[in-house]
Amino acid sequence: MLLAVVITFSADHSAPLGLLTFGVFGVLAGAVITAFAFRSEKGAVRMLQIIQGVLTAAVGLGVFAAMSAGLPFLVFAVSGWAVITGFLELYVGVRTRRTSPIARDHIFIGGLTVLLAVVILVVPPELAQPYTVDDTTYYLTSSIVVVGLLGAYWAIMGVFLIIAAFSVKWADAPAPVTPTAETGA
Repeated sequence: MLLAVVITFSADHSAPLGLLTFGVFGVLAGAVITAFAFRSEKGAVRMLQIIQGVLTAAVGLGVFAAMSAGLPFLVFAVSGWAVITGFLELYVGVRTRRTSPIARDHIFIGGLTVLLAVVILVVPPELAQPYTVDDTTYYLTSSIVVVGLLGAYWAIMGVFLIIAAFSVKWADAPAPVTPTAETGA
């Protein structure tokens, strides 16, 4: 959410800002995803979450290593990460939809992440749309759009995850099992 605020209030929507914010996101989110994956049930879902966390952190570190690579690398890194981790998240949600109260959250975040990849990939790399404000001409470039989309993704994801966390916290607890004569307890 903080990265969405940084992008929103920054006048510079260049590729270096996108690379910096995506690198920070990758390292931090990757560490958190990996740490929390070890708290989930053992099995395939845990392994997929560990893969997702490690991949996210690795992409974040890779982006830091290539800070001067420019917009093509930012598009490659974000879209590649989003496709892979988005489908992993979707798969976890679909796989756990009958057993997990947060399966719908996995499905939504996975879908949103895949959508980010698609939308970023359809932004024309040569985009330079002029517009005029108070007799001054400015240009809407692909860098502005891609970095803005990244900020919008983080804003939507952040708000959704906050709401989801409170929804799980305040969800009705299952009724306690009371012993009966039929169960022998």
